[in-house]
Amino acid sequence: MSHELLESDGDSSQDVSDFNWDEYLEENEAVSVPHHAFKHVDQGLQTGLTPGMKLEVCVRSESDQPYWVATIITTCGQLLLLRYEGYQDDRRADFWCDIMTADLHPLGWSREQGKPMRPPEGVREKQPDWEGVLEKALAEKCTAPANLLEGPQRGKDPVDLLCPGCSVELQDGTDPAVAWGAEVEENVGGRLRLRLAGTEGLSLHPHSTRWVYYLHPCLHPPGWAKKHGHALRPPSALVSLHTEEEWDEVRQRIIGQSDDNALSDEFSKDRPAIAAHCFAEGMKLEAVDPASPFCISPATVTKVFSDQYFLVKMDDLRGDDSASEGGGRSFLCHRDSPGIFPAQWSLKNGLSLSPPPGYQGQDFDWADYLKQCEAEAAPQNCFPTEQSDHSFKVAMNLEAVNPLSPEHIHVATVTKVKGQHIWLSLEGLKQAMPELIVHVDSLDIFPVSWCETNGYPLLYPIKPKVEKQRKVAVVQPEKQQAPPKSSSPDALKQQISSQSETGQGNGKYCCPKIYFNHRCFSGPYLNKGRIAELPQCVGPGNCVLVLKEVLTLLINSAYKPSRVLRELQLDQEGRWHGHGETLKAKYKGKSYRATVEIVRTADRVAEFCRKTCIKLECCPNLFGPRMVLERCSENCSVLTKTKYTYYYGKKKSRRVGRPPGGHSNLEGGVKRRGRRRKRRKQLFVHKKRRSSASLDNTPAGSPQGSGEEEDLDDEDSLSDDTGSELQDDQDDSEYSVGKSQPPTPSPSPPTTPRPTRKRRKPRSPSYSDDENHPPSPKHKIHRSILPGVNGTGW
Repeated sequence: MSHELLESDGDSSQDVSDFNWDEYLEENEAVSVPHHAFKHVDQGLQTGLTPGMKLEVCVRSESDQPYWVATIITTCGQLLLLRYEGYQDDRRADFWCDIMTADLHPLGWSREQGKPMRPPEGVREKQPDWEGVLEKALAEKCTAPANLLEGPQRGKDPVDLLCPGCSVELQDGTDPAVAWGAEVEENVGGRLRLRLAGTEGLSLHPHSTRWVYYLHPCLHPPGWAKKHGHALRPPSALVSLHTEEEWDEVRQRIIGQSDDNALSDEFSKDRPAIAAHCFAEGMKLEAVDPASPFCISPATVTKVFSDQYFLVKMDDLRGDDSASEGGGRSFLCHRDSPGIFPAQWSLKNGLSLSPPPGYQGQDFDWADYLKQCEAEAAPQNCFPTEQSDHSFKVAMNLEAVNPLSPEHIHVATVTKVKGQHIWLSLEGLKQAMPELIVHVDSLDIFPVSWCETNGYPLLYPIKPKVEKQRKVAVVQPEKQQAPPKSSSPDALKQQISSQSETGQGNGKYCCPKIYFNHRCFSGPYLNKGRIAELPQCVGPGNCVLVLKEVLTLLINSAYKPSRVLRELQLDQEGRWHGHGETLKAKYKGKSYRATVEIVRTADRVAEFCRKTCIKLECCPNLFGPRMVLERCSENCSVLTKTKYTYYYGKKKSRRVGRPPGGHSNLEGGVKRRGRRRKRRKQLFVHKKRRSSASLDNTPAGSPQGSGEEEDLDDEDSLSDDTGSELQDDQDDSEYSVGKSQPPTPSPSPPTTPRPTRKRRKPRSPSYSDDENHPPSPKHKIHRSILPGVNGTGW
């Protein structure tokens, strides 16, 4: 199978802005692989600073600017939320600081430098014995690493450490005791394009560059080969480019490169130890060729280097001449290497095994083949235990690297799942390509929108198939400004380059984990039971992608998703000046679409979440970068809707109607007005005692807590499928309501009691059981309007 036949359409003039993952998934009725399934992507966004670590920070409120110990509460890229030691659980004095600009140091730095240490005034008031607090804090072994607070690594994500111009060493793919130097030419979200040493100026040579993810086990810091006693030898495909003397000069240049401690620490961090194997030379097994991962074929262990590494060669029965032309390729393996299986694995999993080239016979049989080769199969205990605890499923979509053209990344679909391996179909190819076989932990697969986030072109199908068209009601203000367009790939690359030069990196646009605190007050629009079923958190990742997923989950958790979508849609001014994203909602069989403004930088995430919660009239801590464990800092468990709106939200009139400038683009003309049911005047209300830990499991569509009164006319501006809703006002079962009485009570009680009316036992007033349906502001308590009720009590 030739490289040219399967090479992707690298010359195609596809415009990234023409492709939209949301539309593609909707048109094909597909879903994307969850972001958390790509562990290598999440790991690249996690800095070494974690909540709970302590550091020393300058107290600028004091005249002499002393230093004091602070604890990291949460991280958001290069932003840290800190709390001074001594405040304990009091979060009122928490403050944000930027690692790049703040004066931060590890524990013990001030005493080493002779700097004064004194807490701010608030701590001195709360802790008279603050000297004892200081000594106790300094004795704890939870200091933040010095290299993350000072020096060139300060404020950088792991993916940003290997910037263009950095030197690394690459371990040979066939001999673990051989390495060669390389230089980083480009860093795309941790995916590195490396220029091998000695190939400078030879950009057209096919083996002069390599694409490697920064977590690849073959990638090492400068000086690694010398430290481990390994040889520096150029790859065999490059030997003919220079004479031996010229290669010696290049070798000396590699040896003379200075060691980078920051890179060494990053390479050694979180790398799993390689387990010992029990393979022996001559053992047979099944394997996927990493250079052409399209089928499973027989292979042989040809060499054992150590108790960790061994060499596997794809079987080729055609002879040495054919093998020299590309057949029978060898690759380095260890016990847990992906793509190697015991004999009969394909048969047991219902897969076809491709016989080796030159094999004589119709059907491949392992027993006959082992007898023919006079070899034995590798025993089952040589292989790791097969597991399937991952999130990949058939028909899910993702982005994947073309193994025959590593500079190209394609739209991909999962077509088959067997154990820890998946089969992928790439789209956007010039010629058809067989399905790829990759491991679920492969470093060459990425979540949807990864290319867009990192400003890299994605190859996609020119004409995606659309099985059916849907009618979509677009929610859009009449004079709404056009949302900001997505940046072009060149502009995004330039942005990444400028970030690398200024030292900011991707941390500025990295959103922390956004937690759903379902115990908090959920307001009139959101169903508390559905919120409790949401995942605990979303992220970390790109701000736009994470917040878009969060808002989508909230919209789907609403009693009326279209109502929440209208609350969130971009207004005419656009207060955040951020990124315009199109979100969708489905309600009563109809689809709605609106543009919602989302912040793009990490320093605005916390404020954005809080303001969005207030807009939805729920607790400001319902979702955000801070997890609420037991008690909410806003004390929202004691608030009813009326009181909560008074403190946090803008009170709304009973009739919301269509906002100024709003319009509906649905056809059908003016909707015929339905008949309203006349509401009974409610004279007094008995409130029930509520439980803060209870969940609202009100079914979707129930008028309870759904903001029915406010939404009578709201759907009028979204859809024409709301005529019947105007007649669906129901009596609240949460309240005991008296019948209408005259404004002035009768001076004497009626002589004959009504037989059809049963007097209820009076109860003391308390809060409602359902926090999503608190008493309305108009439900007043009148003490003297009924006979037998005085003004001193019930």
